[in-house]
Amino acid sequence: MRGNIRIMGNVYWRLITFLLLAGCLAAVATGASTPAPAVVSAAAHGVTVVAPGQAGAVAASATAPGPGSAGAADAFAYPADGSLIRTGVLAASVSSRETGAVGAQGVSDGYTISIFNGEITADSVAARAKASATAADAAGSAVANLVVLGAPVAAAPNQRVPLGDWGYLVTLEQVAGAAVADATRNARAAVNALHVVLTAEHGGQPAGTEILVGHAEAAVSTPVQATPPPPTTTTTATTPKPPSRTSPRTRKPLPKPAEAPERVRPGKVFRKPPGDISAPLSPAGYVFPVYGPSSFSDTFGAPRAGVIWHHGEDIFAPLGAPLLAVADGTIFSVGWNNRGGYRLWLRDREGNQFYYAHLSAYSPLAVDGREVHAGDVIAFMGNTGDAQTTPYHLHFEIHPVGLLPMGYDGVVKPFAYLSAWRRLQDIAFGAAGGWAPPVPATATAPRPGVLLLGSTDISSASGLEPGSLERALTAPVSAAGSGTLLRNG
Repeated sequence: MRGNIRIMGNVYWRLITFLLLAGCLAAVATGASTPAPAVVSAAAHGVTVVAPGQAGAVAASATAPGPGSAGAADAFAYPADGSLIRTGVLAASVSSRETGAVGAQGVSDGYTISIFNGEITADSVAARAKASATAADAAGSAVANLVVLGAPVAAAPNQRVPLGDWGYLVTLEQVAGAAVADATRNARAAVNALHVVLTAEHGGQPAGTEILVGHAEAAVSTPVQATPPPPTTTTTATTPKPPSRTSPRTRKPLPKPAEAPERVRPGKVFRKPPGDISAPLSPAGYVFPVYGPSSFSDTFGAPRAGVIWHHGEDIFAPLGAPLLAVADGTIFSVGWNNRGGYRLWLRDREGNQFYYAHLSAYSPLAVDGREVHAGDVIAFMGNTGDAQTTPYHLHFEIHPVGLLPMGYDGVVKPFAYLSAWRRLQDIAFGAAGGWAPPVPATATAPRPGVLLLGSTDISSASGLEPGSLERALTAPVSAAGSGTLLRNG
């Protein structure tokens, strides 16, 4: 009897153990199969005016996620006399859903549109942008009774209408798609009912002025099932030969950018830079990244699909405006990705990294590993990547060396630095208006700052390898680029 009880007890405990193990495995399997959350965003504007050297204006604005899901204006005029644009009622609304049937939508409507005192008129405009986990479209967008320079125009998607010798108008300018990159499906739609661009001065407004009437956009980023890798084949390992004493020294690779892996677009666009560009250095050796008239505001932290929030600032200027190296340093990661379009990174002598995105073209200096000086022309203003249907602008980010271990989120708000560089001043990264977590006392990387250090060779240094930085920063100081004025580009 005791033997039977002992056997039954053993079976009982084995059964309990089996059930507990099965429960653990089921829990692990359930956790592993839980999909990552979707990232959604939407925005809509009744009117947006961007003018070089001026504050510009936005009317009837709404964004999601976040506060401000609807915006409205009884009437709008810019400037005060309405000589550039005058409208009747404007309205904008947005919505987004991050769970269940994920999706985002932006809607903008405007009535009684008059641009340049009646040279361009429309009874109404409607912008519609929708995105889901699998698709995006701008269906329902329209312009009613459009008249351009006295002639009626039937608005068609992405139709370009010349405006004399002073500009052009694009009707129903739109992009829509759901491309997959880096194991993520990015569905995005964006539309401008009317987009006016000045290529020459007109009506008292400078070249580069842009007017967007009826803008809507929506984006959804969702993870997709990764394709299993192909089966590996067995190869016989060989012992590499040691390098000879006469072989050239191998350099460490350039620092890897903190962004998501890029998908390279073949055929980089190059342009010869103008030869008469020169600008004064700020006290610590930095310059403003855009040459010529431009404007910018503080949009750091605003919601963005794909990256969740805006990691930099947008600097608006005419198409093709020269873009300058903000400091002496090394160019790296020159190429294309779907979000930033044509883009590049610059690493200064102290290890801080700067990101330039949405470029239209590169100068011949934009080559991986190329040493440049502050003020060199390295690229040109554009709106490539996911900036299509937006005014031409440079997306600019600052990644201090002390925050590089945080990856792409290791950024500081650029607004204070851009304002200071434009005034030929400098402020310390630690005193930024944005957030910057304290650097641990035991950290071996240099503290965030903007003091430039010269060196004879920094191309092998990496901000993620403290020992490498130490060797670069203690190398003999080079006198190159130490003048008070930038040399010609």
